[in-house]
Amino acid sequence: MAEGAAPGAATATSPAAGGVPTYDVAVVGAGVVGCAVARELAGFDLSVALLEARDDVGDVTSKANTAIWHTGFDASPGTLEARLVARGWQLLGDYAEATGIPLERTGALLVAWDDEQRDALPGLERKARENGYERCEIVDAERVYALEPALGPGARGGLVVPDEGIVCPWTTTLALALDAQARGTAVRLGHHVDGVEVGATHTRLVTSAGPVDARWVVGAAGLGADHLDRAFGHERFTVTPRRGQLLVFDKLARRLVDRVVLPVPTAKGKGVLVSPTVYGNVMVGPTAEDLADRRATGTTEEGLAGLLARSEGLVPALADEELTATYAGLRAATEHRDYVVEVDAAQRYLCLGGIRSTGLTSSMALGEHVAALLADAGVELTPRTDLPPPPAMPPIGEAQRRPYADAERIAADPDYGRVVCFCERVTRGEVRDALASPLPPSDLGGVRRRTRATMGRCQAFFCGAEVAAMLVEGARGGAR
Repeated sequence: MAEGAAPGAATATSPAAGGVPTYDVAVVGAGVVGCAVARELAGFDLSVALLEARDDVGDVTSKANTAIWHTGFDASPGTLEARLVARGWQLLGDYAEATGIPLERTGALLVAWDDEQRDALPGLERKARENGYERCEIVDAERVYALEPALGPGARGGLVVPDEGIVCPWTTTLALALDAQARGTAVRLGHHVDGVEVGATHTRLVTSAGPVDARWVVGAAGLGADHLDRAFGHERFTVTPRRGQLLVFDKLARRLVDRVVLPVPTAKGKGVLVSPTVYGNVMVGPTAEDLADRRATGTTEEGLAGLLARSEGLVPALADEELTATYAGLRAATEHRDYVVEVDAAQRYLCLGGIRSTGLTSSMALGEHVAALLADAGVELTPRTDLPPPPAMPPIGEAQRRPYADAERIAADPDYGRVVCFCERVTRGEVRDALASPLPPSDLGGVRRRTRATMGRCQAFFCGAEVAAMLVEGARGGAR
């Protein structure tokens, strides 16, 4: 049985003794979409490899976004994105409940700040209905302030979207990856794809860690999706990194915002929003800056100053609250208004490109869609009957019962009562568990995404040394 394969899972075959194993499908990119695709395909009698250039899953776009659980109410009707976001909303909601992914059904409020925006609300409500979402409600200014009393002056009206919510993007990606791995997927981190050699029966992916052979390749490479597409000879789209900078306010600000507060969207995106987070903070952002550098994830003085000014207009009381953090992420924008999902049957290659910020919500639906497209292309998909249960994810959401407050859990294991990170109330037991997991973190950022350690008000000043020591000890196989 191949390394990491689950009982009953299909295993890669080797073309010759000592040769490179050949997988049925190789998925390139272990962001939330790639992990969802790998999980879905591993539910069939297929051998699957998940290749990621970085040393952790979800370590690029998937770790730095607005973390909104979208209904798809404002997507462009008739697009693939609109259909998959609506389907993904249901799938992710159900999966979060099954696995313990932090998710809160806060609802959203689209606020019109001038008469022109107010006049646009009926059109947005009609668009929602075209997308199959019937629960939007136009409200007047009085109702807007009844729902969100801390909003700044000047609101003319709003659109209530009761089924929007917030979710943990880190836990979502990790859960899908762990699920894929438990189903037999070979998760190959540190595998940057440098070349593609298409043969008669399989494709060789030349990676930084050696060759990987697969009968089919699914490209879910995010910011690098166009480069992979060109390696297969296509010129279908160009990724333009769109940087989104965000502010994170301290947990004491959480009382100011109950739901996601959105502006009337523009052609460049949903604009600057203010939203609670599942970690108990309040977030403001993102900016929308089209760049050339696909590694430009730093914040800028100009961008943050603009967000601060905008936050004070949206919720004036935020001016008196402490900032906990700032961050920036890059969305894989393209020149197309829709996702780019196309099959090249001759080369046994399926491309997923231009999966923007809605990809967090649509990820599991994209997995279903990929499976259907592969079946249409002639891939035999035999559902497995021996799938393991989905993973039980650690409760890192503020609304969940955290280990430090779980007396029964502490009685069974005192490490859950030994707080390491006081800002975020993370215990030694949680860090230990993360380091001992089937997909352990490789650095402090990975620990943070699995536990919340180091992400609090002191920004690792207090806990950083101890967590780093545990990380080193864990890497040696001695985390206790």
